[in-house]
Amino acid sequence: MTNDLEFNEKELLARATAGDEEAFGDLYTHYVARIYTYIYYRVGNTHEAEDLTARVFQRAYRHIRRYRDRGLPFSAWLYRIAHNLVANWHRDNSRRKDIPLDDTPTLRAAQPNPEQVVMQQEEHEALLRVIRKLPPDRQMLLILKFVEGLSNAEIGRILGRSEGAIKSLYHRTLQSLKNEMRHRS
Repeated sequence: MTNDLEFNEKELLARATAGDEEAFGDLYTHYVARIYTYIYYRVGNTHEAEDLTARVFQRAYRHIRRYRDRGLPFSAWLYRIAHNLVANWHRDNSRRKDIPLDDTPTLRAAQPNPEQVVMQQEEHEALLRVIRKLPPDRQMLLILKFVEGLSNAEIGRILGRSEGAIKSLYHRTLQSLKNEMRHRS
C-alpha cells in the first residue's frame, strides 16, 4: 500500500469510528470484494458467500465504534470476523456439501477438447477439497497469497505473524498439499 492509501484509510477509520456512515461505506466499498473472495473460497457457494460477506460488514458496522488500531491493517479485523463466521458456518452445516446449479462449472462449446476441460475441472475440484481440509490459517494463507496476491509481509501483518513465519507456513502448506494430491492419484 502507498502512504496515501494508508493515510486515507486511517482518516476513514477515524471518521467511521466516530459514527460517519459515509466513511464506513467507503471502507466497505474498498474491502467487500476481498472479503467476499476469501469467504467464497472457504465455503464454495456464491449464495452462502454473499450472505456471510453481508454478515461480516453488518458485524463490523455494529462494532466499528469499538475498533482500536493495534498496528494491523483494517483488513486484518475484517478477515478475522470473516474467519469466525466461516468457522461457525462450517460447524453449523456439519460440512454438508450442497452444490447449487448456478455454482456448477459449465463447459463452453469453444473449448477444443472437452475431455481435457473435464479433467482439469476434476483436478481443480479435488484441489479445493484438499485445501478445505487444511487448518483455517493455512486456508487463509493460500487465499491471501494466490487469490488476493498479497506479499508474505502483508499476509504476516494480517495473520499477526512475522514474514519468516509466513514463509515457513507457506512452504509446509505447499508440501502437505503436494503430498495429499500425490496420494489421491
